[in-house]
Parts: sequence; C-alpha cells; structure tokens
Amino acid sequence: MKKIILLSDTHSHIDDVILKYVDQADEVWHAGDIGNLAVTDTLKKYKPLRAVYGNIDDDKARMEFPLHNRFFCEGVDVWITHIGGYPGKYNQEIREEITKNPPKLFICGHSHILKVIYDKKLNLLHMNPGAAGKSGFHQVRTMLRFVINGEAIKDLEIVELGKK
Repeated sequence: MKKIILLSDTHSHIDDVILKYVDQADEVWHAGDIGNLAVTDTLKKYKPLRAVYGNIDDDKARMEFPLHNRFFCEGVDVWITHIGGYPGKYNQEIREEITKNPPKLFICGHSHILKVIYDKKLNLLHMNPGAAGKSGFHQVRTMLRFVINGEAIKDLEIVELGKK
C-alpha cells in the first residue's frame, strides 16, 4: 500500500501547508511546471519523488526530470506527463500511444483545473490535481491525495491549500 500526494503547477512555490501533507504520504508525484528546482529538492528531503517537467520549466528541470514518466506503483500502471489533456480531448502528441497502450492511471497538470474523470473507453482513471502554486488564474490552490493498494486506487481526497 502506498499513500500518494499528487501536485502540479507549483511555479516555484512550496510552503508548510503542502509539506504537512507530504509528511503524511509515502511518495510525492509532481505533474510538471515545477519552477525553481528548490521545490523538488525540498520535496525529496521528505519523501521519494516522481516528477515530470512542464512547459515553464528550464533546462535544469528538463535535465533532471523526463517529459513523460511511466511506471508501476504496486499493481497500477501509471503515466504522468504535464500537457496530456483529458478523456475525449487528449493532447495530440499522446493520443496514439494512450489509445494503443493505455495506463490504468493517467496524470497530467498544465490547466490549473482540478479534474478526476474515469475514461470508460480506455478503461483508465484520469487525474489533474489543479495547481498548488500561486501563479495562474486559479483562485484556490489544490492537490490530490490517494492510496494505491495492489491494483486498487482508492481513498481519493481533494486537498484545498487555501487561496493563492
């Protein structure tokens, strides 16, 4: 069983509110637009981190993190990318691969809009945790936490981090 904190679009922002939840998790996953690598360096001091770079991230972030991160957590095939779209409107660059070889859990960021949607056609769960940072049009900072136990994704919670 793994307790996961999922965040995205920190845009160089990390604070004690985020870290309080990180401390309760087994792993942290970041779906891009990290900003300053001080964010991921801080997260790595607390828990194991899996991350991808986003469109605002510089060469340093692109050297440290991949564009796509596909892996297994327990028995769940996970694919994290920054600009991925959502069911029915997947990004053109990933549409062919996600259709041919869908993961069980598809995660992206970029939109700053929290969404959790089950894609019945591809039999996958899509998650976008919204934005945990203070830059962007969103009004409330958000992230997700959930548990992966074997092949089950469960106990999903929306975490509101406060107004930006």
